[in-house]
Amino acid sequence: MSVAALTGCASGELRGNASTGWLPPAVTEGGEVVTNLWIGTWIAGLAVGVLVWGLIAWCVVAYRRHKDDNELPVQLRYNIPIEILYTVVPIFMVVVLFYYTARDEATLLDTSQDPDVTVNVVGKQWSWDFNYLEDDVHEVGAQAILTGEPGAEETIPTLYLPVGERVEFVLTSRDVIHSFWVPAFLQKLDMIPGRVNRFQVVPTQEGTFKGKCAELCGAYHSNMLFNVAVVSRAEYDKHINDLRAAGQTGMLNNTISRGELMDGQDAGTDGGN
Repeated sequence: MSVAALTGCASGELRGNASTGWLPPAVTEGGEVVTNLWIGTWIAGLAVGVLVWGLIAWCVVAYRRHKDDNELPVQLRYNIPIEILYTVVPIFMVVVLFYYTARDEATLLDTSQDPDVTVNVVGKQWSWDFNYLEDDVHEVGAQAILTGEPGAEETIPTLYLPVGERVEFVLTSRDVIHSFWVPAFLQKLDMIPGRVNRFQVVPTQEGTFKGKCAELCGAYHSNMLFNVAVVSRAEYDKHINDLRAAGQTGMLNNTISRGELMDGQDAGTDGGN
C-alpha cells in the first residue's frame, strides 16, 4: 500500500467528473446535497463571469479610441443609477448564495431523526478512538506508521458502518482541535476540546473509504488517518461481536482526556466523553 493511498488521496473509484463538478461521487445521502450546491454555485458564478467578461469586451470595442479622437470623452464624477446597480446586484447575489448555503447546512447538520447506529468518534494526537454506543463496545486507534510498505494500512483504525442505515457521529477531542473528515462523504466537522459536535449520514454504497484529520493538530497531523468500512448489517454485526470477543467492551470515557467537557455537553459515554 503506497503512502499516497494512506494520505486519503482519492482512488480511481472516487475521482469525480463533470456530472459531480469534479467532486468525489457522493456515497451518502447528504453528499448529494453538497454536490448540488457545489454545481449550482459554479453555474451561477460562471454565468456572472460570462456577463462581466462580455461587458468588458463590449466596452473595449465600443469605447476604443479612434484615430481622429483628439478630445477627452465626457468626464463624469458619478452616476447614481450605475452606482446603485453595482451595489444592489452584488448584495442580491450574496443573499441568494447565503440562503442556499444556510438551507443545505441546516439539512446536513440536522440530527432530529433517531439514528440506527451512534458512534462516538474521539480525536487524539494522532489517531482515533471509536465508541459504538448502542453495542457498548469500543476500538482504540494507534498512529499510522507510514512506511510505504505492504501492510502499513493495517496500522490504521477502521470505523465500521452499516450501509443504508442512519448513523450519528458524536465528535469529541481528547486534546486539541481536530476535524473529522471522510472525503467521500463530502462533509466534515470540527472536534473541539470540551464540546460535543454531531452530524448524521446515511451511507448509500458499500466499500472502504479514506478518512483523515482536516485540522492542523501538531507534528504528526499527516499521520492521523483512518478507514471507514461501509458494510452489510451482517458484516457490521460480526465486527461488533469480534470487538466484544476481544474484550473491548464498555466505553472509553473522558478520564483519559486532557480536560473535561463543558457544562451541558454530553457524548453519551460513561465519564462524559
